[in-house]
Amino acid sequence: MLRLFVALRPPRAIRESLIAAMGGVPHARWQDDEQLHCTLRFLGEVDRPQAEDVAAALGSIHAPAPVVRIAGVGRFEHKGRTDTLWAGLAPHDALRHLARKVDQACVRAGLAPERRAYLPHITLARLPRSAGMAPEIEGWLAVHAGLASADFACPHIVLYQSHLGHGGASYEPVARWPLVTAAEPALSLPGSAG
Repeated sequence: MLRLFVALRPPRAIRESLIAAMGGVPHARWQDDEQLHCTLRFLGEVDRPQAEDVAAALGSIHAPAPVVRIAGVGRFEHKGRTDTLWAGLAPHDALRHLARKVDQACVRAGLAPERRAYLPHITLARLPRSAGMAPEIEGWLAVHAGLASADFACPHIVLYQSHLGHGGASYEPVARWPLVTAAEPALSLPGSAG
């Protein structure tokens, strides 16, 4: 079985700015450069034939490359404790549109549709239960509330395989497909003007 997810990879300069914001929360497992991504759809455990079907369906997606920016930070909580710190992405509409297309491709490949609401973000840290309600978490959120970047494009959809280990997960890009960028010429059909 393969543990897979579909994501966008931010450019190096954006990843470097996110890494610069990491630190100051005891026991946090900060993500490294190879782990920084914006998940479009988590597939979970799939067998190889279904993974190949998913890859074929993803390859048929035709969508504009989203142009987004880092827009603040936040957290996910589980049972009243913070378990994840993240950087937000805006605007949401372009990312939600692409996530819907990815979900539709996954459904065509035989997976169940995604039922959770989509919140575009890049995970920066995972926190163990022992972190609890550490005041450093509130401090980190306050200090980085204004985290922002210039606009940037995410020109590819990437299919990743996740490998779980004692130090957390490592991610291996398995395949990637280009999205339509603003620099690409419009499709010229026979008989159309210009």
